[in-house]
Amino acid sequence: MDVLADALAAMRAGPVRSARTEVRGPWGLRFPAITGASFHVVLQGSCWLLPDGGGEPLQLGTGHAVFLRHGSAHVLADDPATPPVDFRPGRWKPGTTIGRVEIDGPGERALLLCGAYQLGRSRPHPLTRELPDVLHVPPGQRALGSTIDLLSGELEDYRPGRDGIVPALVDAMLLYILRAWADERAGAAPGGWASAITDPAISAALAALHEEPGRLWTVQELGSRAGLSRSAFAERFTGLVGEPPLTYLTWWRMTTAARLLLESDAPLSAVAAQVGYQSEFAFAKAFKREYGLAPGRYRRAERSQAG
Repeated sequence: MDVLADALAAMRAGPVRSARTEVRGPWGLRFPAITGASFHVVLQGSCWLLPDGGGEPLQLGTGHAVFLRHGSAHVLADDPATPPVDFRPGRWKPGTTIGRVEIDGPGERALLLCGAYQLGRSRPHPLTRELPDVLHVPPGQRALGSTIDLLSGELEDYRPGRDGIVPALVDAMLLYILRAWADERAGAAPGGWASAITDPAISAALAALHEEPGRLWTVQELGSRAGLSRSAFAERFTGLVGEPPLTYLTWWRMTTAARLLLESDAPLSAVAAQVGYQSEFAFAKAFKREYGLAPGRYRRAERSQAG
């Protein structure tokens, strides 16, 4: 089980929305705050990212990617002094998640992919709490660079299949961005989730928990999976993840249960069994303690809100 991909799946609240953005200077685009997370990729050319509240401008060139985890308001522009206009994707095609923005002018051309991941904020995975507000990944990551090259090719000219290819590439791109952050952070400042998912022992235990959340795990058994004694494993896991192994297991069980309740029509007894509860009553009690609602009420409320 891939913990990084699983963490992202747990946060997803809907499809990715993106827009092919072709601009020529002078240009500036104002992006409002959103409930998800924003991203931009410079496919060709260059621009400036101007954070909301007067933060330090960030210059971006071809192959650069940025991820704004809080979806905060910001501006992209060819120059920090260029007055911005509101970002309004147009030409949406029915059944697709790819829009289009064009600004013509006499200046230099830039081709961008601008978009948003719909991520739930009520129960974010602990990994995302360690991300910076603006995660900037410059060129140099081979896999990410290859994905950006593929995106550039798909968005430069329309070809059959693009509406299926681009969302898949955008999903892959986010995982490459998060992987690049984890690798860099774990190497520069050991500790936290970045180190946990790159540490061979702890990542093996996390993968086991994610793969079989319904199993009656013990700390001793998880330590054996990690190749450590019970006490050494518990100390190392808690130090990196931020909570004891069985506490994290309970959190992940409830997160998995919530996803099953929303994405399937399985009876509560089946959901309970899948996340390790033989008693539906015990499951309902644990779920209500985490979410403030009984499982059945949670399913109805969330589906009603989504629909």
